[in-house]
Amino acid sequence: MSTVVVTRAVAAPVERVWGVFTDLPARAAWLSTVESVEVLPGPAFGAGTAWRETREMADGLRVTEEFRVLECRPRECCVVASPGDGAEYRMTYTFTERRGQTTVTAVQEAGPVGTSGRLLAAVLGGLAVRVSEGALRADLDDLAAAAERMHPVP
Repeated sequence: MSTVVVTRAVAAPVERVWGVFTDLPARAAWLSTVESVEVLPGPAFGAGTAWRETREMADGLRVTEEFRVLECRPRECCVVASPGDGAEYRMTYTFTERRGQTTVTAVQEAGPVGTSGRLLAAVLGGLAVRVSEGALRADLDDLAAAAERMHPVP
């Protein structure tokens, strides 16, 4: 199991940051690596919400992943799971507001699935962690930029 933690300060109130984060149909507009989002039938954003994202990876490959919200405390925490190719991912996002600014922390836990997943983790473990950290950092930077555009810093 590998764990990656990334934290980003956002110059916008938590309500705005949460609104951008949970607006699934708009994700492709503000996430620079996401080409399309398909929201699957189900409840409004909260536990049980599911969607598919198609992303362009750093190596140019396009990957479609499915995400499902496991736990949701609006404006505080969101836990999302994604079964990957050879690994399962769990991302916990926490949102903390202080004086009109929001700190977003993303914790990604990944565990290999099956023999091929364990072999891949053994061979590419360190590289995979660095790639995941870079992707999470880019996503949080995109989230911050979108929220700050909607709520300029005074």
